[in-house]
Amino acid sequence: MRWLRNKDSLYSFLVILPSLVLLAVFVYGFIFQTFYISLTDWGRDPAQALLANPQIRFIGFENYRELFTGFIDSRFRQDLFNTFFFTLFFVLGCLGAGLGLAILLDQGPKGEGFFRTIFLFPMSLSFIVTGTIWRWMLQPQGGVNQLPTLVGLPKGEFAWLTSRQQIWQVSWNDVPFITALLVGLVLVLITLSAFRRGEQRRGYIALGSATLLLLWAFTLGRSLQPLPYEELHGFNLALIGIILAAVWQMSGYTMALYLAGLRGIPEELREAARVDGASEWQLYWRVILPQLAPITLSAMMILGHISLKIFDLVFAMAGADNAPTDVPALLMYLTTFRANQIAKGAAIAMILLLLVAAVIVPYLYRQLKSEVRR
Repeated sequence: MRWLRNKDSLYSFLVILPSLVLLAVFVYGFIFQTFYISLTDWGRDPAQALLANPQIRFIGFENYRELFTGFIDSRFRQDLFNTFFFTLFFVLGCLGAGLGLAILLDQGPKGEGFFRTIFLFPMSLSFIVTGTIWRWMLQPQGGVNQLPTLVGLPKGEFAWLTSRQQIWQVSWNDVPFITALLVGLVLVLITLSAFRRGEQRRGYIALGSATLLLLWAFTLGRSLQPLPYEELHGFNLALIGIILAAVWQMSGYTMALYLAGLRGIPEELREAARVDGASEWQLYWRVILPQLAPITLSAMMILGHISLKIFDLVFAMAGADNAPTDVPALLMYLTTFRANQIAKGAAIAMILLLLVAAVIVPYLYRQLKSEVRR
């Protein structure tokens, strides 16, 4: 019996071995190669960039230092702000619109199947198609700017996708302090959640990490100055059109998730809350929304992953050379394949990988942990 079990294990390993080899070579092998390239000067000499056998020197983390503190790489730093604000409003917009649509459909209106199909339809389109449609709609001289003329008003003048106006500007020198403060506050919330669920060890680890991070933020964090001058970055209003297009396309996804969650809540739970005197607002706030928390977390992780690596929607709507709407993935393309700065493009790629991993890895860990508990 033991021999048969070992034989089955061997057969199972041989079956998945080709997949493991392909994964090791074409995923992790290329990630390692990209990381190594990011530590070289490949592309700094234009004469060497596209040679079959270029002369490449190892320069360590110099490319990363230039991206975060170099004078000529301020566009990358603005791209990080663009990504932050795009992610924030994209996720909030999709969650809010999806939840609202799901609540409306959960009431069982006539033609529910038709409306559900209509709301889900944008998901079937690619971001390229969505970007092309919305680019037509957001033309400065046409599209939605012409809508007021239908009721006798002057046409709109908002420069969709091309506005260079910024709001909520922050100095790049304040970013280390703000980042440490935000991460510290998140760790405090994790601490409270862990203690409430009785996970003492996890709570103490999060509490210790939060304390050290906040102490660093209020002592050394203020004195850390990445740049010897003030460099302001903020929310470019040109991103509003791209955010609207992205929310339009992905809100149907969150609607489907929330609708499935609402239909999975037992009717007896709702009736019990109503019998206890809960209003409809209290029913949703205190009973239904807490039941939807795992769905909200899953949707946030997936939407966050999409927003961090967004490329095609921005390319289709605003083009590759429109700096106000630029994002790191687009800058990586321009740096690598137009400027031929291969190493610096690889550095941007690795930073994007770390940002995506910071979102996805905790989610995968949580999902794996929940499956083990079952």
